[in-house]
Amino acid sequence: MDDDGDARVREVMAALDRRTFLPPDQHRFADADQPLSIGHHATCSQPSTVARMLTLLDARPGHRVLDVGSGSGWTTAILARLVAPDGEVRGVELEPALVETGRANLAAAGVAAAIEPAVPGALGLPGHAPFDRVLVSAEARRLPRALVDQLADGGRMVVPVRGELVVVDRSGDEVTTRAFGSYRFVPLRRP
Repeated sequence: MDDDGDARVREVMAALDRRTFLPPDQHRFADADQPLSIGHHATCSQPSTVARMLTLLDARPGHRVLDVGSGSGWTTAILARLVAPDGEVRGVELEPALVETGRANLAAAGVAAAIEPAVPGALGLPGHAPFDRVLVSAEARRLPRALVDQLADGGRMVVPVRGELVVVDRSGDEVTTRAFGSYRFVPLRRP
């Protein structure tokens, strides 16, 4: 969560054109710092919010990362660049059409990452856990324990909870949380 992390995030974001991850009718707004509709009651979050979340997440080369609510694949692509060359990023998405869109967008951008359909009855991808980092791009009503359980020892999650951006750190069985300001997101839905 230092200035170097913020600079790394901004550098990677600048190298990935958001337009590539948006529907054609949203292309003209790609440079605006606002959330944009990608259909299916989902949005591509505003760049300043994404930058804040990713800086707090502190994904590093070699990390295994879960991107919950991967949508159009934009944050998945950014995460893949942040953890390259030896890291791994798996996105998970509830809407089948967005799974396909996200996969196509990653391929078009030349990014090596996976987007998987949400598993019915499961939040995240418990079969692929543990993860060093978990990014959640939808607002939970309470801290999602199912995702905390998917964090590796020393892992971190960034998740909006009841209007606040929360950083969750796990050390063994101990879990600490800190809030970092008010944000609005679409609701986190279970598959």
